[in-house]
Amino acid sequence: MTSADKFTSSRSAVLDEHDLTNPTQNVGFEELTAFAAGLCEAPICLVSIVGDTTQRFLGKHGLDVGETPREWSFCAHAMLERDLMVVPDATQDPRFANNPLVTGEPHVRFYAGAPLATDDGYPLGSLCVIDSVPRAGLSALQAQGLRVMASQVKAALGSRRRTKLQATSEAEAKQALSETEQKFRILADTMPQMVWSTLPDGHHDYYNARWYEFTGVPEGSTDGEAWNGMFHPEDQDRAWQVWRHSLKTGEPYEIEYRLRDAAGKYRWTLGRALPIRDDQGNITRWFGTCTDIHEQKLLMEQREMVSQELSHRIKNIFSVINGLIGLSTRSHPELKRPADELRARIMSLGRAHDFVRPHSARSQPSTPQAALKGLLEQLFSAYQSEEGRIVIEGGDLRIDDRSATPLALSFHELATNAAKYGALSTIEGRVVIQIREVGDDVAIAWTERGGPKLQRAPTTEGFGSRLINLSLTNQLGGTVRYSWSAEGLEVEIRIPKTSMSRPVPQRT
Repeated sequence: MTSADKFTSSRSAVLDEHDLTNPTQNVGFEELTAFAAGLCEAPICLVSIVGDTTQRFLGKHGLDVGETPREWSFCAHAMLERDLMVVPDATQDPRFANNPLVTGEPHVRFYAGAPLATDDGYPLGSLCVIDSVPRAGLSALQAQGLRVMASQVKAALGSRRRTKLQATSEAEAKQALSETEQKFRILADTMPQMVWSTLPDGHHDYYNARWYEFTGVPEGSTDGEAWNGMFHPEDQDRAWQVWRHSLKTGEPYEIEYRLRDAAGKYRWTLGRALPIRDDQGNITRWFGTCTDIHEQKLLMEQREMVSQELSHRIKNIFSVINGLIGLSTRSHPELKRPADELRARIMSLGRAHDFVRPHSARSQPSTPQAALKGLLEQLFSAYQSEEGRIVIEGGDLRIDDRSATPLALSFHELATNAAKYGALSTIEGRVVIQIREVGDDVAIAWTERGGPKLQRAPTTEGFGSRLINLSLTNQLGGTVRYSWSAEGLEVEIRIPKTSMSRPVPQRT
């Protein structure tokens, strides 16, 4: 395609944008052409738009026809000029001497046309005056008046173009929105989840087919705020509270509740919703889903019951072992001391297990679950003869069943040793435990003060020290450094954070 062909194609598209076929848009041009004809003392005045094959007169004065073939058009030449095109005598102009409009009606002799073009340079036609007798030209006032009125015509045409483009754009947007909404509804109706949407204020105005299939309610009956009546009475206040919080803050909505199904039974459901925002960040809609999780919920409850029962039996095993050790020492009194130490260690294992085991709502302890401080507070409760004997400072870390056992054994040994030989063996003695995060590690400092004065460091490694090293170094990949001074024992423990607890899986 040549550049001329491309220009012609683009110009045709521009002409289509001006709504030239709407006669109601041309009323004002009739008055304008009558005025221009009077000003220029010419019997004919036209607002001519030149198309690919014809020229159409949007406004005319003194001429009955509404269009002529393009090849007869004077305006097709005038629209390409920068200023007025004036033809004093068409019979003497080689371009027009044999033109049917010159040789026949209306016997054009004099022609003066002001070009009409779009703001982006596409020629449209001209505002012209025509006389059947030759003339030398227009006066300065007439020429200026024709230019001014041509500017008015261009402004009117530009307004028409913008109006039609806007109408076309709105129609296309409406159609695209309608198609998008139709596709969304088709997609939503094929989803296994219940899908809904609300206005920015939370007014529910759409539910997919799955919602009505699950609930069995008539279509439209849960619009507005009626949806809350579908929840279990015990869940309604909580659902409202969570939903209002999301509406107020714009935070994602997520909640588990019991939803009444078509049979009148309540099933556990996961409700989620996210806000849709415009370019300014304002919420325009909320889209949400309801997912039936009843079977999964029951399965989780069953697993929790089994886990609690198994954990309870393990705890009983610890008690049985301690009982067996007690029975054995009755027959062998000489083993009482090491047996007591063994029983104490088993009890520390039992505390660690009880701390991280699954709990029901009834068995849930008051101490924070799965936290290092909580575990230490439980272990040291037996040594707290008065408040402040053992002080835990600093941050807190999440732990799980993997780290609880070696941590419990290690700090039990430290506390037992302090009670026998260190700070906890005297009334004035104190122990301070400082917990810090250092890069990727957890640093725990054990500091004893106020106990018996140490004369020298131990020359041999006892069972307790070996147990601490085995637990913290081998099992958790940490390091242990001891420092003995006259003021008391200091222990610096470093453990990788990754050894304290497993990553919490992200809920999808």
